Amino acid sequence: MRILHFADAHIDISAHGRHDPATGLPIRVLDFLRALDTIVDTAIAEKVDLVLFAGDAYKDRTPVPTFQREWGKRIARLSAAGVPTLLLVGNHDLSPASGRAHALQEFATLQVPNVLVADRPTLYLPQDLFGLPLQIMALPWLSRSGLMAALQLNDLPIEQINEEMELKLTELVGFWWQKIDPSLPVVLTAHASVQGAVYGGERSVMLGSDLVLKGSLTRDPRLDYVALGHIHKPQDLNPGAHPPVIYPGSIERVDFGEAKDDKFFVIADVQRGATQVEWRKLEGRAFIDRSITLDSGKEVTRQILDCLGPRELLKDAIVRLVINYPRELEPLIDEASVRDYAAETFEFHFPRRPQAQARARLSQLDPTRQLSHHDLLEQYWRSVNIDKKEKEALQTLAAQIMSSPIVKEEE
Repeated sequence: MRILHFADAHIDISAHGRHDPATGLPIRVLDFLRALDTIVDTAIAEKVDLVLFAGDAYKDRTPVPTFQREWGKRIARLSAAGVPTLLLVGNHDLSPASGRAHALQEFATLQVPNVLVADRPTLYLPQDLFGLPLQIMALPWLSRSGLMAALQLNDLPIEQINEEMELKLTELVGFWWQKIDPSLPVVLTAHASVQGAVYGGERSVMLGSDLVLKGSLTRDPRLDYVALGHIHKPQDLNPGAHPPVIYPGSIERVDFGEAKDDKFFVIADVQRGATQVEWRKLEGRAFIDRSITLDSGKEVTRQILDCLGPRELLKDAIVRLVINYPRELEPLIDEASVRDYAAETFEFHFPRRPQAQARARLSQLDPTRQLSHHDLLEQYWRSVNIDKKEKEALQTLAAQIMSSPIVKEEE
C-alpha cells in the first residue's frame, strides 16, 4: 500500500499582510495553498492508494467560508480522481463545546465520495476503506477535559486522571488488536503528542493541554506505519526500526520558530513488517532570522547590513533582524538605510532592543574617582563617539552650569 501522509496544513494561520490582486487572497495563504497543491498533485500523478491527513486543516475551529472553499477544492480534486482520503480531526479543527460541528464536518455530512472523516476513535477495516487491503487505527484529537467528563474523572488527582485515561486508551487499542487481520498491514494514525517528540515553534499556537501518548503504544512492532500530526517539527520517533513513527511536520513555516526547519510530506510504501518511507521536501517561503549586538559605535550601519547578508538572499523572504545595543548608540542607527536595503523582502521585522547599562560602583582605589567633573564628562563624550564640535559645545554648557551659583528658594 502506497500512502501519502501529511499534517498540519493550517492554511489560514497567516491570513494577514498583503493580498493577491488576482485572487483577493492573502499572499501568505497562497503560500500554504501552493504547498497543498503540490501534495494533491503528487497524490494524483503517482496514483497513491490512500491520502492520510493527520489533522489541523485550519488555524482554528471556525474558518471563514473563503478558506473552507479553498480547502474543499483540493479535497474535491482527490475525490474526483478516485484517490481514497482519510481526514483526521485535529485540535484546531475541533470545537470545545459539546455537540458543535468540527471544521471538517461537511465532508462527512455530504458523504463526499472517496473521503472519510475520523472525528472519534475508530478502527477502519478493509470494508470501511473502499476495499483497500489495509487496517487503520485512527485517534483524532482527544481533549483531556472531554475525556475527563466522559469517564467521570473530575474529582480525582491529576496523576490518577492521567493513569485512568492512559488505561482506557490502552484498553481500546487492545480491543482493536483482537479484530485485526494479522496478514494485512496495520497503520496507526493520531493527532497527538507522543513521548519523546521534539516540539518546534508551533508551541505558541497550540490550544489546550496535551494528552501525551506513550511511546510504547506507537512503537508496537505489530504496526506497520504510524502517521502522526500535531507537532510541526518533522521527525521519526523510531529511526531505523519498525514501524516508522512519523511526524511529517507542518506544510509551511508558521513563524520564526520554524525558520530553520525544512517542510515535508511523506510517501510510505507500507508492507507487512517492512515499510519504506520517502520524505518529500516542500519548497516554501524562506524565513531568515538574524540577530546582532552592537558593542561599539563604529560603522553601525555597515555592521547591521553585514549581519543581514547578501541582498539577493533576502528577496521575497520573511526576515527578522533583532538588534541589541547600548541605549547611547540609538542616534547612530540609520533605520531608513536598513529598511531600504531590505526593500525586496516579503516582510521585514526590525525589533530594536536598547539596553540600559547598570551603574557600576567605583572602588575607593579607582583613579577615576580623582577626576574632576569636567574630566569625567570629557571621558563620557569620548566613549559615546560624540562629534567634536558637539562635544565642545556640550562641555562649554556643562562648565556654565557647574559654575553657576545654586540659589535656594527661601521658605
